[in-house]
Amino acid sequence: MNTLLIRLIAPLQSWGVQSNYSIRDSGLEPSKSGVIGLICAALGRPRQAALDDLICLRMGVRVDREGSLRRDYHIAQNVLEANAKGTKDSLPSNRYYLANAAFLVGLEGETVALLEQIQHALQHPIWQIFLGRKAFVPAAPVWMRDGIRAGVSLEDALQNYGWICAWKTGRALQQVRMVIEHPAGEQARPDVPLSFAERRFSSRRVTTRMLPAPTQMAEEVL
Repeated sequence: MNTLLIRLIAPLQSWGVQSNYSIRDSGLEPSKSGVIGLICAALGRPRQAALDDLICLRMGVRVDREGSLRRDYHIAQNVLEANAKGTKDSLPSNRYYLANAAFLVGLEGETVALLEQIQHALQHPIWQIFLGRKAFVPAAPVWMRDGIRAGVSLEDALQNYGWICAWKTGRALQQVRMVIEHPAGEQARPDVPLSFAERRFSSRRVTTRMLPAPTQMAEEVL
């Protein structure tokens, strides 16, 4: 197997998987639908494009810096009703997001060619990429010079790569959290996109475990 590593760092991120009109949620780490959507933007794929080659990639996330979950309260005025017969004076909503989080995302696939295509697109995106919402742009390049790990499994790539963000003195962790796709995983995540145009999704199984923290910074950060 081969793995592509992606760096997701920003002041604000949002990775909702169960949002409705009044509550826009965010998970504590990137969703697969959000990462694939980011890749589709970089590749210039329209919303109606097929996703078969991307959803078959196995995904894992290493949390190098846990974000702080925050909430914004919004009120929209003169909102068109669902039946399009009138408008509502106001519509309140709660929108959640992660502040100051840092994630190392891994995508595992059988062929290096697809991972190299994604790597090139992330370096030269056709459309603007963002971390969950259009206002949340990356604080560092999402692609990394050494992001292609040929012949390396997803688990090994995430466990052995160095820190992707700097820690203040005395703040470094002893362990980091990893959330990774596994057919026998204890959690179900409804975040596998079947069609962005039709907003259809399926589920995957993930497992969460703790890894020993990296012992040094990644060369990308130094």
